[in-house]
This record gives sequence, structure tokens and C-alpha cells, in this order.
Amino acid sequence: MRVAVLEGGRSSEHDVSLASAESVREGLQQGGHEPVTVHIARDGRWSHDGEALSLEPGGGLLGCDAVFPALHGPYGEDGVVQGLLEALDVPYAGAGVLGSALCMHKVLFKELMGAGGLPQVDYVALREEDDRAAADRLGLPVFVKPVRLGSSVGIAKVSEPSELGPALDGAFEHDPLVIVEAMADGMEVECAVLGDAQTLEVSVPGEIVIESGWYDYEAKYEPGGMELVVPARISEEARERVAMLAVEAFQRSGCSGMARCDFFVEDPHGQARVLLNELNTIPGFTATSVYAKLFEESGVPYSKVLDRLLDVAVQRHRREAGYRS
Repeated sequence: MRVAVLEGGRSSEHDVSLASAESVREGLQQGGHEPVTVHIARDGRWSHDGEALSLEPGGGLLGCDAVFPALHGPYGEDGVVQGLLEALDVPYAGAGVLGSALCMHKVLFKELMGAGGLPQVDYVALREEDDRAAADRLGLPVFVKPVRLGSSVGIAKVSEPSELGPALDGAFEHDPLVIVEAMADGMEVECAVLGDAQTLEVSVPGEIVIESGWYDYEAKYEPGGMELVVPARISEEARERVAMLAVEAFQRSGCSGMARCDFFVEDPHGQARVLLNELNTIPGFTATSVYAKLFEESGVPYSKVLDRLLDVAVQRHRREAGYRS
């Protein structure tokens, strides 16, 4: 297949996207596909081979059979680019407009999961004009997060009452809506989901081990910032619970193709309590990223993951084209 790989983007995760896109191109070539690079600059301009790229609704994208949006953060995995690709009428890997937007919006995602009875940490959503004392019921420590950013950008851990105000001010610089989450005591466990609503593969779970601090931007992307232990050192019961909740969250949020599902597992060797944290619809996609590592440990090599994602994209596009508008 001829596959357009979207790289860069307008978000603060621009450089992370470039690394993901490079790995995707290499994996596609190993699988016998023809990758075509589409660069999205920090100002949002699209180009191919150094030339500005014009897009025509219904006209596809550079004659490609499918698109792989190796983009992270706002304007890339929040439904914006997905809507554009829908207008171009081209198959693309990953969640559609609704699933992408929903999983990027931490509050709406938690509200939907909560309505379905899925266990989560307690939280409070705040706008700038709201009474900040509403977060007091969560106690300390808490995490303060902009609602629509990824890769731990704009996130602060608050351990003292005096730290809450500055943390909220910092988060409001990124988003008019902020979420304050109670801290979970359990280990961080992640698993990867691949496929569509009808046929899903769930990887073995992995455990995020951090020597000091918490799972912030540096821990995620700096060498040696974290260690991934696969399989996670949790009970078989907890593993089954993680897999079940991953599938349910994936389906409830209308995801397709891929997602990395993040959990907290409390008391891993006793009566485990599994809490859903979030779904990432376009996780880091280098061959050494958590998503790819989890499937590698599950017996699915990187190039085969890409093959499966492209197959799901094309099949979904054909299926949706058959519905009456």
C-alpha cells in the first residue's frame, strides 16, 4: 500500500511526532509498503517534498491508499485532523473524529466512563472562574492537568496546599478547563489494544517503573526516565481485569485501530483494585515505545502491528462508505 505518514503538527509534541513518524516509515518499508511523508509545520502548514500541499475535499491525499497520522496532542489526535481526513475521503489509521476528541478531553472521557460504572480515581473539573476550594475534598497529593494535552505537558503534582494555586495557574495557560485528580497509590500499568470493535487484540500488560518522581514528560521521553517491566508484576486476576476494562473503555469511547490504555493497580498481590486512568488514541509509535513493546512481548512484531492498523483503516472506510448519508 502507498501510505501517507503525517508528522510534526502544531502541538508541543511536535518533536515526539517526528520520532514516531520516522519509525512508522521504517516499519512500513519493512512490511513492503510505500511510505509518503507529509510534514505539518508548527504553524499548521502542510508540505510534501518541501513543497506546499494543497488539499481538495473528496480528492484523497497524494494518491495514497491510506493515511497514518503519527501525530500527538491537539490538532493531531483530538479529532481535528481526523475530520480533515474524512473530508478528503481517505482511509486513516486510528480512532475516528468522535473517539479521538473524546479520549483527548479528560473530563468528558471520565464522565462517560463513570456513567458506565468503570472504576476511576476521584477528580474535580475547574474553570478559571470556579471556586478553587472545590478541589479541597480530594485531599493531597493531587495532580493538576490541562484537559486537552498529552505527554504530561502542563501537569503538576501538588503535595502542599500552597502549591495548588500556582499549579492551577500553570494549567490554565494551556486550557480553559482543568482537571484535578486524586493521587492513586497503586502501580502504573499499561496495555495496548489493536483492532476494531468486532475483533480486538489486547497485549500483555506492562508496568511503568520510575526511579524517582512521577511519570512526567522527562520520564516518558528522556533516556532512562522509566523502565517498562513486561509482564506487569500483578496477579492473574488483576491482568484479566486490566484486559477487560481496556476492551470496555475502547468500545465505549468509540475507538478504532489502536489505543494505549493506562491504569493504576492498587495492592497488586492481594485483592487488586484496578482503576482506569485514560486512553491514548495515538500513543508514541517508535519501535521502542510502550505500545510497540507491549505487542512485541505479546508476539506481534512492529511491522505486523502496522499491517493490522492499515487493514482496519481500509475496512472501516469501506464499511462506512456503505451507509446512507
